[in-house]
Amino acid sequence: MIPVDEVLFFVSDEKYTRVQTAKQEALIRKPIRELIAELDPAQFWQIHRSTLINARAIAGITRDERGRQLVSIKGRPEKLEVSRSYAHLFKGM
Repeated sequence: MIPVDEVLFFVSDEKYTRVQTAKQEALIRKPIRELIAELDPAQFWQIHRSTLINARAIAGITRDERGRQLVSIKGRPEKLEVSRSYAHLFKGM
């Protein structure tokens, strides 16, 4: 079991969902849609149809050469893409 507060992000990966914490990665058999219904929307933001991110884990937001928004995660090298549908979450950043 992984405490929800330790989760940095969830990413859908075919039949599984990848759960990433600062120290470990795990796979669960629960789709993003079910996680959205179970998690606090103030803490976990959907930034893409296949990605949920812990708002407390956001280090910053940048744009790539094509104009896409990318979210940096505190303590992690990954940059997660924000779809246009969810770009409004980052207007103030």
